[in-house]
Amino acid sequence: MEITSPRPERAILVGVYPDNRSRSFEEESLRELEELTASAGAQVLEVFLQEKSRPDPSYLVGRGKLEEIQDAVFRCQADLVIFNEDLTPAQLRNLEESLETKTIDRSELILDIFTQRARSREGKLQVELAQLEYWLPRLTGTGVALSRLGGGIGTRGPGETKLEVDRRTIRVRISRLKKELKKLEARRALHRAKRQGVPIPTVSLVGYTNAGKSTLFNSLTHQETYVSGRMFATLDPLVRKFALDSGQEVLLSDTVGFIRKLPHTLVAAFHATLEETLEADLILHVLDVSHPNYRALRQAVHEVLDEIGLEDTPILEACNKIDLLQKVPRVDPSGEHIFISARTGEGLPQLLQRIECLINRNYREVHLTIPFDRGDVVSQLRERAHIRSQEYRADGIHLLVALPLADLGRYKKFVDSKVDEN
Repeated sequence: MEITSPRPERAILVGVYPDNRSRSFEEESLRELEELTASAGAQVLEVFLQEKSRPDPSYLVGRGKLEEIQDAVFRCQADLVIFNEDLTPAQLRNLEESLETKTIDRSELILDIFTQRARSREGKLQVELAQLEYWLPRLTGTGVALSRLGGGIGTRGPGETKLEVDRRTIRVRISRLKKELKKLEARRALHRAKRQGVPIPTVSLVGYTNAGKSTLFNSLTHQETYVSGRMFATLDPLVRKFALDSGQEVLLSDTVGFIRKLPHTLVAAFHATLEETLEADLILHVLDVSHPNYRALRQAVHEVLDEIGLEDTPILEACNKIDLLQKVPRVDPSGEHIFISARTGEGLPQLLQRIECLINRNYREVHLTIPFDRGDVVSQLRERAHIRSQEYRADGIHLLVALPLADLGRYKKFVDSKVDEN
């Protein structure tokens, strides 16, 4: 007997935009929604786009467009309709009654993808928390939405055996999830404190989803992590060590890709995951310059960075995928943009040189000789400086350290005058 795999869900996409927003922008957003739908495992059958100065409070779209969608759902036997804008509880209820099929919005689709991709315990807890916080305000009048039976997009997640949940149950679960995440956060803080005991500069990769962060991560660390052309292919953060040409060690962290219209519940829930980014000495923004609207994607990333409080951290832009361009851009004389191909390796030596320059620009390498009875000074240096080498000799502990410029005066008396000038 031949075993056939279940067919993918059939989806119809709907976009609505005000007359003060360009149609090209909304068409690009709908193409992105198509990629998200494919990442969730569904097949897109038809796409509808309507310009409407004021969204309909009952259905978001106008009545005429609603009838067109109804016809398409019946004709194509669609399993679900996905709206590119967030739906109110009333709109969700009315649309499901009118279309007689499962209806979700962009935020719920993204949450569903995160549910599928989360692998670590912390990632799964964060996704569940985001889903519950998304569903909580939508409980009123959405019994149908929360009582969907069977599998598919919009039904994965915490998976209550009795899907008809009430507000109190969800609030209790949210409280428990937050407590568990705080415990994991405290544990991660201990690991981070241990790393800071022997300070190693940290570079954090950020970028729009599918910009090539994982490919660059593999190229720099010489380790294989999962790479896929689908959006949000990897969710759980990775931290690996790699060496610059000078031999200096650097920690590289990879985080979840950003996206426009990212649900605020996800930004809040993944705040703990982004702590590695918050602690970074340098943000390495991977930008897909082969994308026709890469400037808009760049702006979307910077908006998220500002939201999580990274406006003061130095940012270096790695303009990726130049192998897909017919004309390669010229070198940026300011050094703020390095043009690379993470896939072919082109431009990576220049990128490494710039990383080393930026992470060391506020440090100076000095040789120190610390008396054996001044272990307190060595402890301070482990917290405040980057220790390159350590050697015990007859006259004390000899250290080669990269010291913050502001601390040069503090440790001036320990500088080895035979090696360094005072």
